[in-house]
Amino acid sequence: MPVFIFRRLIQAILVMVCVAFIAFMLFQYVGDPVVFLLGQDAKPDQIAALRVDLGLDQPFFIQFWHFLLNAAQGEFGLSLRQGAKVSRLLSERFPATLELAVVAAALALLIGVPMGVYAALRRGTLSSQLLMMISLLGVSLPTFLVGILLILVFSVGLGWFPSFGRGEVVELGWWRSGLLTVDGWHHVILPAVTLAVFQLTLIMRLVRAEMLEVLRTDYIRFARARGLSNNAIHFGHALKNTLVPVMTITGLQLGQIIAFAIITETVFQWPGMGLLFIQAVTFADIPVMAAYLCLIALIFVVINLVVDLLYFVVDPRLRLSNLTSSGSR
Repeated sequence: MPVFIFRRLIQAILVMVCVAFIAFMLFQYVGDPVVFLLGQDAKPDQIAALRVDLGLDQPFFIQFWHFLLNAAQGEFGLSLRQGAKVSRLLSERFPATLELAVVAAALALLIGVPMGVYAALRRGTLSSQLLMMISLLGVSLPTFLVGILLILVFSVGLGWFPSFGRGEVVELGWWRSGLLTVDGWHHVILPAVTLAVFQLTLIMRLVRAEMLEVLRTDYIRFARARGLSNNAIHFGHALKNTLVPVMTITGLQLGQIIAFAIITETVFQWPGMGLLFIQAVTFADIPVMAAYLCLIALIFVVINLVVDLLYFVVDPRLRLSNLTSSGSR
């Protein structure tokens, strides 16, 4: 187990260094930050002085080393558009994005897994075929269209939910939470459902396919021959083994929800990191773009590491293979 964790940490560090290099290249080839800061009418001596202050006169690899050191401390300089520290801007927007992603992921899991199990156990019935048709529609519809339709029906037509903003929030130190107020939940429902639709239908189809595969295995036939009840077979044996591959997809989907909440946050004007990134792209705010890229990569790396560790808890075959390989050496 310690060797496995050490290998994963080394891989994670290498991935983060590669992502940091890509983010650093934004500073080299996507505009000149000195021009953004001083404007087109700056004098040559002002430009030269600012380049020295920012360390842009140093060799490429020296600049990249300084960038790595600063990124490891969460420092990415100042926003070219807002003039504030990028770390502060991200820390202000991160709670909104994380809460939206957690609510969307919870909806996807709590609805998608039971629907997938039902569709597998009731295979061939009218209700199962209807669920599969709905899931195909959910996978096919683009996120922005789902959001616009929800706003049209539930905000404009019925007036049940607000169409933009985060609502009332509560200060918890540096964290601002909207999940502790009724108004906050009122605002999060539509964007969370929009973000969860694709993930929900994907999880449902995956659970159904894995469940059907597990139900055809020999140990399920043996369990039936022993006279175990259907509930014991379906939920005590089949579902447990079905969720092992689902864990990987679920973990990656959580990272994708955080990373690709950009469209949903733009449609609902949700004040999260996705909306901040869109504004940064519009104004070529390179420090914000680089910081967002590194943060999303870190989130994916951490989620993958957690999923790998959960495999050891859920699947005993991995622990056995790890012990066998260690003993052979």
